[in-house]
Amino acid sequence: QVQLVESGGGLVQPGGSLRLSCAASGIIFSLDAMGWYRQAPGKQRELVAVTTSGGSTNYADSVKGRFTMSRDNAKNTLYLQMNSLKPEDTAVYYCNVHRKIMGPSKTYEYDYWGQGTQVTVSS
Repeated sequence: QVQLVESGGGLVQPGGSLRLSCAASGIIFSLDAMGWYRQAPGKQRELVAVTTSGGSTNYADSVKGRFTMSRDNAKNTLYLQMNSLKPEDTAVYYCNVHRKIMGPSKTYEYDYWGQGTQVTVSS
């Protein structure tokens, strides 16, 4: 079904930029929201950016103005452009698909994750 493969991570100096990509398969456009999460060692996975039902994007306060998420439906690819990177941005970044299926009497929700790509911002 849903398969997600992240790429584009690496080592970058503070203030630098990286562009992450998430190649997706098995996506159902009408049912799936997509986003990016990250997890630093010893910390819980946190939201970076997610799409909304209105077609807009919600960003974590810590990345607003620096990160931009975009989606190319024709290529089934989700992107995360990261600018002005800070050491605290260091984490494994994960692509996420959230599927919501409205059944006759209840809603079914599913989350799918990629393997993650490492982003390291050195000082």
